[in-house]
Amino acid sequence: MGRILLLVLIIVAIWLLWKAFGPSSWKSRNNAEPPAIKGPDDDEEFLWNIDKQRFKERREKEARERAQREAEQRRRKERRPDDNPENPEGPELP
Repeated sequence: MGRILLLVLIIVAIWLLWKAFGPSSWKSRNNAEPPAIKGPDDDEEFLWNIDKQRFKERREKEARERAQREAEQRRRKERRPDDNPENPEGPELP
């Protein structure tokens, strides 16, 4: 009797494994539809465009800051009489 019960349990286990992992579960995932876009945060192209826009804005801001620093350095150089190329020894003291 025990052998028959064991045989039935093995058959049931095989049947359950077949149902869980059999050919019906082998459906190709490539054929599945792409996920529906529900909002702008799901759209990869939209997110990519936002990243590009932020990158461009950051570069423009850095360029403006760099230009301001360079302009300020030029102004400082023009104000200093010590850096005057006509008189390399510096200003004359009385």
